[in-house]
Amino acid sequence: MSRLRPALLLWLCAAALHAQPFYFPTANRSLFDKGGEEGFFTGTVGKPWMSGTFGCVRTDGRQMHEGLDIRCLQHDKRGEPTDPVLAAADGTVAYFNKKSGLSNYGNYLVLRHVIDGLEVFTLYAHLREIRDDLKAGAAVRAGERIATMGRTTNTREGISRDRAHVHFEINLFVSERFDAWYKKFHPGERNDHGIWNGQNLLGFDPWEVFREEVRLGKNFNLVNHLRAQTELCRVFIRESKLPLATRLAALVIPNPRADAEGVAGYEIALNFNGVPFQLIPRSATEMKSKARLQLLSVNDAEQSRNGCRKLLTKRGTRWELSSHGQQHVELLGY
Repeated sequence: MSRLRPALLLWLCAAALHAQPFYFPTANRSLFDKGGEEGFFTGTVGKPWMSGTFGCVRTDGRQMHEGLDIRCLQHDKRGEPTDPVLAAADGTVAYFNKKSGLSNYGNYLVLRHVIDGLEVFTLYAHLREIRDDLKAGAAVRAGERIATMGRTTNTREGISRDRAHVHFEINLFVSERFDAWYKKFHPGERNDHGIWNGQNLLGFDPWEVFREEVRLGKNFNLVNHLRAQTELCRVFIRESKLPLATRLAALVIPNPRADAEGVAGYEIALNFNGVPFQLIPRSATEMKSKARLQLLSVNDAEQSRNGCRKLLTKRGTRWELSSHGQQHVELLGY
């Protein structure tokens, strides 16, 4: 057996010490090699490996990519990928789609996890096949094979053999009432996946998570990691019983004044992908406006760096929520 590289050994030790770490979803570990990114990420056609990372990395920075595209290592005689896809953490099966034509994810699988008291979901896309015996609610262990890597999608051109990969996301779930929101804002459009539509899953950067696990080892905490996200903006939703605040209770910051006077709504900090990473209950006396939705503040520097989700627009010198941003905040409030 070849000697383990120091960075990989450090990550494995951290994983062993921590109760519920995230593991890599394939055997590809080259991300921890010096200059190994090109062997880990699959870029888009004609573009470098960076286009396979998370963030504003598509279409010259104007388009969001909400996961990591992890390159395959193994092929069969026809050149098709055969890499096992592995559960990134202990959890249960939440949803799977085996009709590749119904999604640009192709065949995809969603797992539910509870990490440091926070419910999160991992998504594995473009799969060749999903393990036959997996059913909704079935328990899986971190590192367990759940699928086989592939190149399925719903586009005519598909994914070429040389670009076969697994698209991997770590997400927060938004709303149990997604179907109602979708019908309101996308009338007449089909939603083949119900609440497991990708728009109802908000991703944060798995690469940052892996790096923090290496850096912090057993001290890694997912809630602390999310609370340290760079803020794009703050919004207010006038909803005293916000389901999102219950679902993301670990991210709620106590406010004694709201406890004493009564909660009128929630101030929510969003990162550039619209992920709510801090929720503060507010009383009616703390909020001057009676509007149901408000944009409270904007981080101009972050909007300039990472504005590809187009959540904000500027009218003269004043920032406003774009129509897309308004829809997004409405979904947070459903």
